Amino acid sequence: MKQIKYIALLIIVSVIASCSSDYLEPVPNSGITADSYFNNAGEVETGIIAIYDAWQGVNSTNLSDNHSFQYEFYLTEMRSDNTRTKSQEGEAAQFEFYNVEATNGIVANYYASMYNTIFRTNIVLDNLGVVTDIDKALSFEAEAKFNRALAYFNLVRLYGDVPLIDKVISPLDIEVQYTRVVTSTVYELIVSDLTTAISGLDNTYKTRASKAAAQALLAKVQLTLGNYSEAKSLCEDVMGSGFGLMDNFNDVFYSERNKEIIFAIGYESALSSDSQNFSSEWMNGVGRTSGVNYVTNDVITALDAFGGDRTQYSYRNDASQTTQNQVTKYLPNGESGGDDGKTFINDATLAGNDWIVLRYADVLLMHVEAILAGGNETVDGSALSSFQKVRDRAGLTSPVTIVTKDALLLERRVELAFENHRLFDLVRFGKAESVLSAFSATYGLGYSTSDLLLPIPQREINLSNGIMSQNPGY
Repeated sequence: MKQIKYIALLIIVSVIASCSSDYLEPVPNSGITADSYFNNAGEVETGIIAIYDAWQGVNSTNLSDNHSFQYEFYLTEMRSDNTRTKSQEGEAAQFEFYNVEATNGIVANYYASMYNTIFRTNIVLDNLGVVTDIDKALSFEAEAKFNRALAYFNLVRLYGDVPLIDKVISPLDIEVQYTRVVTSTVYELIVSDLTTAISGLDNTYKTRASKAAAQALLAKVQLTLGNYSEAKSLCEDVMGSGFGLMDNFNDVFYSERNKEIIFAIGYESALSSDSQNFSSEWMNGVGRTSGVNYVTNDVITALDAFGGDRTQYSYRNDASQTTQNQVTKYLPNGESGGDDGKTFINDATLAGNDWIVLRYADVLLMHVEAILAGGNETVDGSALSSFQKVRDRAGLTSPVTIVTKDALLLERRVELAFENHRLFDLVRFGKAESVLSAFSATYGLGYSTSDLLLPIPQREINLSNGIMSQNPGY
């Protein structure tokens, strides 16, 4: 697998280098293409592997590198009421204070990393014609489209209207690169791509696209769009596919690629090319920054009161500074206990913890949300059963007889804390304005409605020659 990835990277990097308009001077009238490389199914699969390399990102603190999921917590958890910086300094502090600037390097890095992934998927889709086995070609198409849909889902939720690039383009296609398309059109592509993915995938993989991953992701998309019956059916399809909750909450994170994991970004420890640094960045005395993704008092109150067995595995006190608290779901040395199933290393900056994107508990709670269908409460037996399963695992076994919208949002908060869901949940439940306004007032922050979307990176606007507009408030 590693050799395949390196071969793919040579091709992908050369193509990216030909198409990155920030350092093309003068603008070329042609570029290197991948046509000379992709000649058979095996070579197309190296392009597939390169997509996952894009998700994996680069283990570094250089904002010129692609960081993808390794930096997503800045844009999600640290803009919610769950986490903050330790020092309240630097670009990272802009997220917690709701004063993000269009020049923020982390915002630009994540935006570019999503389009890097989209670019790699489009290369694969553009070269499927060399695959003579029809079933294999359909599988590759499905896998690529799952990844493109995930990237666009992240983009549209964080940045709003974004450029829609659904094929390989040349460096001269400035209009396509920088024209923002309305979110409804972006969602049409996301739904179409995931529908194709569902029809062409099976459940072979945990760290590559699968049918269940496409179904779970499409369920979340449909919930976002308010299509509750479609979301309910998709959740039930996943619930009938052999996944289940781990008996011990901690084992979800330290017995990796287990039965609860539907899709995760895979990392391997001790390898600079395949490890991650978010685990160490969250730990005082281990990380390479001044401390990020530290736990807020607000979420501690929720976890202590409603987390049950999850609380001890979600955060801990920072022993070196007892007024601070750290996330412990992804400790780089497995300190939180449990049978980790992975060898952790002394150099925590080369951590191997996988990043979980979709897991079964999330699907169960989405199932409840779909049945709730935007209402304030439900006594539906199927909803109660799904809700009860999540609570039972946390040791909260008192029978549930009704689920309210607020109770479901709270349950998602304590179950999925620090997994980059909270901000999106608040928006989807229609609670972001009230919750974040109150949180901001309590802690002296600067939240306003326009902060629900990030700014389009100023770099992109500068390169667009006046084509690209900025989001309101920036």
